[in-house]
Amino acid sequence: MRLARAVAVFLMAIAWSGSSFAQSAPAPSASSSSSPSRQASQRPAGHQHHQHPRQEPAETPRTSSPQEDPEASYPLPPNVPPLTDADREAAFPDVQGHKTLDNALNYFLLFDQLEGLAGGDQAAGSWDTKGWIGWDRDRFWFRTEGEGEGGRLGKAEAHLLYGRAIARWWDVVAGIRQDFEPGPAQTWAAIGIQGLAPYWFEVEATAYVGASGRTRFRLETEYELLLTNRLILQPLVEVNFAGKSDPERGIGAGLSTAEAGLRLRYEVRRELAPYIGVVWNRKFFGTADYAEAANEETRGVRFIFGVRFWR
Repeated sequence: MRLARAVAVFLMAIAWSGSSFAQSAPAPSASSSSSPSRQASQRPAGHQHHQHPRQEPAETPRTSSPQEDPEASYPLPPNVPPLTDADREAAFPDVQGHKTLDNALNYFLLFDQLEGLAGGDQAAGSWDTKGWIGWDRDRFWFRTEGEGEGGRLGKAEAHLLYGRAIARWWDVVAGIRQDFEPGPAQTWAAIGIQGLAPYWFEVEATAYVGASGRTRFRLETEYELLLTNRLILQPLVEVNFAGKSDPERGIGAGLSTAEAGLRLRYEVRRELAPYIGVVWNRKFFGTADYAEAANEETRGVRFIFGVRFWR
């Protein structure tokens, strides 16, 4: 019973609220429901000729950005003329390339050792010279070295080699070597490699083939230690090997001689440097036996002084 009464009260409330909303809403007028064309037709005829056409907004002139035209934001001074296309063409011409002179003929001459013996009974000296003439990859090399004592030439030899660059720091060389002293003159075919090893060691390794199947091999390496920009310490080691004995020249088979030197030079100029030093030398095996038989020393130490220059 109570439920039925509650439902009836709810339905009556809904009905009462709907009727109140309908009475409060205004009725649409005829003028508001008519279309714009109808409203225009209902206007007085005298007002139709006063209608103005719709005007579009005027376009704003486009200005150049500073990136497109730097002169727009950075005006030139009065004394500077404006930039023209001819000026741009003159500033950026068509470059066709230029001639390179990277394969010119050059030369180099080095007197690495030109020295005398200090404290000896007789005047003694030695030399070691090398040089080349050629291009970047192909060069003709020469080497010459020797020593003398008391006005007599004890040792002398010369190389004439062709060198070809095979890497950035290495050359292969091939040519001839001529021995003048000691003993009768002898000619060798030479082939080797020379260059700059890691850690800046200069290396020369050369093999020789002579008459009667005789063979020789020489390995020389040196290093330059910069104590200052001009004071340089130069250690040098040279070893010689022989494939066969050569009694005429007092050379035995195997390791024949070794020499180690230490030279301290001061570069007055880069091209000119006086030096002092000490050199140790020794003969081995069969070469030492030949020296003892000739009453010669098999080892020795000498103090030297000299000059090194190049151009």
